[in-house]
Amino acid sequence: METDQTPLRVALLGCGTVGGAVAQKITRHGDELAARVGRPLELVGIAVRRAGRDRSDLGIDPTLFTTDAEELVTRADIVVEVIGGIDPARGLILRAMEHGASVVSANKALLAEDGPALYAAADAAGVDLYYEAAVAGAIPILRPIHESLAGDEITKVLGIVNGTTNFVLDAMDTTGAGFAETVERAQALGYAEADPTADVEGFDAAAKAAILASLAFHTRVSSADVYRDGITDVTAGDIQAAREMGCVVKLLAICERVEGEGGEPGVSVRVHPAMIPRTHPLASVREAFNAVFVDAAAAGELMFYGQGAGGDPTASAVLGDVVAVARHRVAGGRGPGEIAYADLPVLPMGSAQTRYHISLDVADRPGVLAQVARIFAEHEVSIETVRQQVVPDEDEQARAYLIVVTHTAADAALSATVDALADLETVNEVTSVMRVEGS
Repeated sequence: METDQTPLRVALLGCGTVGGAVAQKITRHGDELAARVGRPLELVGIAVRRAGRDRSDLGIDPTLFTTDAEELVTRADIVVEVIGGIDPARGLILRAMEHGASVVSANKALLAEDGPALYAAADAAGVDLYYEAAVAGAIPILRPIHESLAGDEITKVLGIVNGTTNFVLDAMDTTGAGFAETVERAQALGYAEADPTADVEGFDAAAKAAILASLAFHTRVSSADVYRDGITDVTAGDIQAAREMGCVVKLLAICERVEGEGGEPGVSVRVHPAMIPRTHPLASVREAFNAVFVDAAAAGELMFYGQGAGGDPTASAVLGDVVAVARHRVAGGRGPGEIAYADLPVLPMGSAQTRYHISLDVADRPGVLAQVARIFAEHEVSIETVRQQVVPDEDEQARAYLIVVTHTAADAALSATVDALADLETVNEVTSVMRVEGS
């Protein structure tokens, strides 16, 4: 039986590192993609800011480039958006849907901020919205959570979802270098942007955490709901302290089901640096790689690992989505849309259950440890271990340090404990506070 072989028209918004790789794969692997989809894919245009720029190295037909993105999205069956940011990406995606195009996006910032509105527009138009490439590059994580684990109950998602910060922290751990010089090295190697703020301050990871939590817990979570703490204050001393504990420091995205103060179910979503044991699977994630650890009631513990950024890895995820939505066009169906039936409250950071590693510069005299222990007891925070160090300072005077690791407690109680410790007359300074996870 003959089948319709009319090409499905694909429009590409953006031709940077990822967009260029997507365009090359569509044009160079057309026969293979057609075999997987059931109909040919035809790249009908690539929207760019400057059409006259030399892109001959891509081997793409120069007549495909256009600066009129508004017109381009009206003549496509599938629109691939890899320009990033909120606007004009949002307007172009909505316009594409209004004209009947399914959309594949890698735009974590937009999806974390305005995902529900985009889903609503896709539903109204009867089209697909796919965005596997928005989180963790080549790693297939969103569709497994959204589809493969749809019959299970996910209790926790713990991940390294930003390659730049993982590279920086890994280099600090292996070389002993400080934060600033390690960021400069990451920039020189192309792992960090000239302005690394979105990465090192945790904004990128927070957007990805919002997307992961929304899918895992069937609840709308935006980037504004995510507690965020970057790595700019992580010192070589913190890295060494973690080493002495048998731990390593990672910037983690943590999404979990928790109970609020009244016992009601809720969701905790946070991004912050934390010490994790070197025996934990995430501790072995090196350089700019990403990994996501999923804990589900029936499936148990699952880990997804791979390259979290880069042209070809991210293009792999984009093309996977393109094939999926193209198959739906051929078969006449749609993929799953937004599933937000649970509508769980996103609880404040204070409700999160965690542990702290606290380093205190204290007076070197009797009774100090008893005063410190009293503060912990008053805030109902249990101490797991305490260690004292006496070291000479620059004037050869002895200085005492207490290193305290707590048992699990509410973050609000731990934070209040640290504030109270800072007010003690015998505490010269709270020199370091870091959360401990994964044990």
